[in-house]
Amino acid sequence: QVKQTVAVLGDSYSTFEGFIPKGYATWYTTAVQKATDVNKVEQTWWWQVIKEGGYKMGNINSYSGSTICNTGYRDEDYSDRSFINRTTLLGNPDIILICGGTNDSWAGSPIGEYKYSDWTKEDLYSFRPAMAYMIDNTIARYPNVEIYVIINDGLSEDITESSRTVCEHYKVKYVMLKDIDKLNGHPSIKGMRQIAEQVGKIMKK
Repeated sequence: QVKQTVAVLGDSYSTFEGFIPKGYATWYTTAVQKATDVNKVEQTWWWQVIKEGGYKMGNINSYSGSTICNTGYRDEDYSDRSFINRTTLLGNPDIILICGGTNDSWAGSPIGEYKYSDWTKEDLYSFRPAMAYMIDNTIARYPNVEIYVIINDGLSEDITESSRTVCEHYKVKYVMLKDIDKLNGHPSIKGMRQIAEQVGKIMKK
């Protein structure tokens, strides 16, 4: 049985120093710091999912602070790090795990209207059209690849509902995270374990 390769498209929740592309901002490192108790890659949710599911690790394309759409914090242009502009960087996976939307929620990125085709450059600065564009592009670029979208708990109602609506439109599986333990808004060791369990459960179905 050939092991399936898992790629991750993520934000700070899915970073770990040395496992993401050079030059990408990271949250989790081997340094002991006050902001988090996670300091080993084996503690990350994705490492646990890959190990326990018997998968192989593919590209971990995670950039701390990144938004799905092109509007970041302070209304800055995040085109250089947005999820929609990193969908092409996932290698050749069998399974793609997308974990984002947290920074769109925290940054108060524009929500916009649902739009499932003919996106303009302007559309992609709003969450709903960007979310659809991201999933549409991922499906087109990676045929026959299983895609799972992980939706964080504690996000704005707009981001949470919009994420679900877009996933349902594309018939993409999603995981609604529940009661994740966090330090400074980011999963702790306990929280990482909870994410791994909740994601693993959906993947096994």
